[in-house]
Amino acid sequence: MRKIIKGLVLVFVCFLFMMCNQKEQNSAKKESILKGSATVLVDETLLPIMEEQVAVFESSYDAKIKLVSKSESEIVLSLFNSKSGIAVLTRNLTDEENKIFVQKKITPKITKFATDAIAFISNKSDKDTLIDLKHVIEFMQGKTSSKIKGLVFDNPNSSTVRYMNTLAGIKSIPEKGVYSFKTNEEVIKFVAKNDGMIGVLGLNWLTQPMPEMQQFVDEVNVLSVKGVSGQNYYVPSQNNIAEGKYALARDLYIVNCQGYTGLGMGFASFVAGDIGQRIILKSGLLPVRVPGRKINIRNEISNEK
Repeated sequence: MRKIIKGLVLVFVCFLFMMCNQKEQNSAKKESILKGSATVLVDETLLPIMEEQVAVFESSYDAKIKLVSKSESEIVLSLFNSKSGIAVLTRNLTDEENKIFVQKKITPKITKFATDAIAFISNKSDKDTLIDLKHVIEFMQGKTSSKIKGLVFDNPNSSTVRYMNTLAGIKSIPEKGVYSFKTNEEVIKFVAKNDGMIGVLGLNWLTQPMPEMQQFVDEVNVLSVKGVSGQNYYVPSQNNIAEGKYALARDLYIVNCQGYTGLGMGFASFVAGDIGQRIILKSGLLPVRVPGRKINIRNEISNEK
């Protein structure tokens, strides 16, 4: 009887082992670099451009990518707490963050794909379209300013706040005169309806606004910025970012922590490739490399109409 029971247990264990292997094989078959489904965490300031990238990627391949918009702090925590993940950030990982991944035996694959900028906006009724970055920094440090009535940020945990805090040498935004909402959309709407306030947000929300946001974007001015050690004011245009004239430019990265050859690798390659870089160029941001253009040279000019 005992031999029969042991035999049945052995058969059951073998069955479970085979089922697990089959499940792993099925999962591998479901996802490749250009097929399957995956979730990508995206910095909220970059949502418009990533939505366009995903739309083109999905139309070209048998793949489904779900974008989850979060603040920078939330994204980094999510990467730490998950076994694998894909994220789009406005910065590279720090040495401390890399050490955490090393402890988890994960080697993140980092792909730089574009450069965007932090922009300042004001209400259309405000005649002054120039702003000195030095005055913004002083205001964030708690110093009074006759030039700035108030600053409006998207989210206290966002990449925008982290960038400006680092620039001002502070750990958190001051309670007086500095406000934060939840999204870049709310910043645009607030500034569009309130004069005297200066919004601080990702440039992508202005160069490539959602259709429902266009009316509010039309009601704000994008301010020209003078750097801390600069002499001239520059608008956050694609050309000024490329030439290093705009003071608040920042690089964008895809962080792939999947640990295997999956959609994370395929999507990152797509965004950094020719089609993805053309989408970046069209959006008003600066691609890592400018896509080539083919020029046809004709020996004769036709006068036919």
